[in-house]
Amino acid sequence: MTVPMAMLAFLDDHPAHGFALKQRYDALLGHERELRTGQVYSTLARLERDGLARGVEIAKGEGPDRRVYAITEQGVAELDHWLRAPHTVPARPGELFTRVVLAFACGRAADAILADQRTAHLRRMRELTAARHDGDLVDRLAGDYEIAHLEADLRWIETAGARLAGAGRPEAAR
Repeated sequence: MTVPMAMLAFLDDHPAHGFALKQRYDALLGHERELRTGQVYSTLARLERDGLARGVEIAKGEGPDRRVYAITEQGVAELDHWLRAPHTVPARPGELFTRVVLAFACGRAADAILADQRTAHLRRMRELTAARHDGDLVDRLAGDYEIAHLEADLRWIETAGARLAGAGRPEAAR
């Protein structure tokens, strides 16, 4: 859902063509994975089909003509709703949780997994802390967000280690 909402947010700022939207997405959100051009145009087609955006003009330029899109009133309402809706945390945590539970389930000690992850998290936190003043506001916000999640993971690692220290093998695994 992030890509369609990003397109609506960018169109809410001002009408734009697909390539400009791709560039803006990649600059703000695509640090780990840039958006594919085909995905931009298929997203714009869906937004237009659903009445959330519409083509408003054809821009002439040095290259091929480009269709310029604008957000509709329905698109503004959808964007506002999405922005304000609380983000729900998945019912089960991610891969670290899965690795620890599976190690426990098959009778292996999870302490090495937890220790290795703790080391990796602390290393990443040092990198982010050193770069805290580098980059633009979006980069700094992303770093703060990642640090907060790493801190939460580190608290869970400590809690999980304490819980597992005296636990036997789970009944479901036998």
